[in-house]
Amino acid sequence: MSSKTGIEQLRAIEEQFDRECRAVSDARVLEDIRNRYLSRKSGVLTTELQNLKSLPPDRRAEFGKLANELKVKIESAIEALEASIQEREKRSALEREALDITLPGNRRTIGHRHPLTIVKKEIEDIFISMGYKVEDGPEVESAFYNFDALNIPASHPARDPRDTFYVSEDLLLRTHTSPVQVRTMEKINPPVRIICPGRVFRRDAFDPTHSPMFHQVECLLVDEGITFADLKGTLELFHKRFFGEKAKTRLRPSFFPFVEPGAEVDVSCVFCDGSGCRICKSTGWIEVMGSGMVHPHLYKSVNYDAEKYTGFAVGGGIERYAMLKYNINDLQLYFQNDWRFLEQF
Repeated sequence: MSSKTGIEQLRAIEEQFDRECRAVSDARVLEDIRNRYLSRKSGVLTTELQNLKSLPPDRRAEFGKLANELKVKIESAIEALEASIQEREKRSALEREALDITLPGNRRTIGHRHPLTIVKKEIEDIFISMGYKVEDGPEVESAFYNFDALNIPASHPARDPRDTFYVSEDLLLRTHTSPVQVRTMEKINPPVRIICPGRVFRRDAFDPTHSPMFHQVECLLVDEGITFADLKGTLELFHKRFFGEKAKTRLRPSFFPFVEPGAEVDVSCVFCDGSGCRICKSTGWIEVMGSGMVHPHLYKSVNYDAEKYTGFAVGGGIERYAMLKYNINDLQLYFQNDWRFLEQF
């Protein structure tokens, strides 16, 4: 091969490369061009460089210079085309994946408050509006606060392990929220005006009206000159605000160890407005809670002067109030996490 022939071949390779570069459309075609010209084994330019040793010594320098310049040109051109193709593909991808932020989005499903939470909050708001404070206490309680301080004797059936969950001989899962009343009276002097909502535990079987875990709310008012009339007036006002102005309240004599006198509290049936129906067993009334004047024996545990102070206490189940408010006939629905039930609230 003469020097002239080799140089002419380099010019021909350059012209061919320029034509092919102008027709490059994607990265695959560009990679084919790279291999065709620069492949170490069979590249067009690589083959020409391998023929360098067959040239006369005085022609090798010129040929080698031109060959290296062409190699640099081809490599630079391929790099530039590669960058251009990548940028074009990037812009194309961005256009395909672009989001129109002016379009309305997909609304995520918003969770619902549990019906017991709704009713608990409503009860709290009603009593807070009447000047009461919300107090809380431990769910694992001592026998003293759960029974002794509330005038419940050792022989009372509620203290039997068949009715109460005992953690140890003296510790148990509280069976009512009344211990919070005692703990609060230990801390502050009268006047005391509190409500105590919270979870309680009893050895009850699962059925539509019973559960071993449920929720109670209790109310306590202790001050000078508190009478049974204050108890009745408070209950009437609460029920009118909770069930509506048509709601009526009735008290029936009953016995509870921690109050004297005691009374069961009925509210006019919210389903028939007191006219009588299947739910109220045609009586027009539904039992909702227990109540009474605080027993003087309780004041001894907290060092209150029973001659000076009087008070009343009431307590009822939050599940019971929610069942009446929303016409729910199975207490177990509260604890089954059935979305079809919960999404109604």
